[in-house]
Amino acid sequence: MAGSRRIALVVMGVSGSGKSTVAAGIADALGLGFIDGDGLHSPESVARMRAGTPLTDEDRWPWLARIAACLADEVQWPAGLVIACSALRRAYRDRIRAGAPGVRFVFLDGSAEVIRARMAGRSGHYMPESLLASQLQTLEPPGADEPDVQRLEIVQPVEAVIGAAVRALRG
Repeated sequence: MAGSRRIALVVMGVSGSGKSTVAAGIADALGLGFIDGDGLHSPESVARMRAGTPLTDEDRWPWLARIAACLADEVQWPAGLVIACSALRRAYRDRIRAGAPGVRFVFLDGSAEVIRARMAGRSGHYMPESLLASQLQTLEPPGADEPDVQRLEIVQPVEAVIGAAVRALRG
């Protein structure tokens, strides 16, 4: 882990960008806890997504509050925590920041074609490929005014993405 400083990290991006895989790899490399943010959605939100219905902001606010609460929980996660969470809009990232001061983000960035191919190759996930377009439309890529975000291209092998994230967190 990076010195003795606690790490609260969100690995973000659209569905299919590799958030869960990369977040779990970072957590393992740094000896941190890991939560897949999809597991923090309400049953109603999961049902909506399974049906191909995009979530609204009203659906997302309680979910984002649960994510922030986990990230801020120093008792359960004293060394830190990595959560895979789409965090597509600036307002969502700001909501997480408000509930978990000091949180950092890794943005997994890639083309729609690369992500679509990844989604086609996975099974057992409730997010259908049909919602990728709405996720890309919702995405507000982090800008230079969000210095707590590390942008990583997903065209490189997943091990390289994890390594780059770990180096940035230790740096």
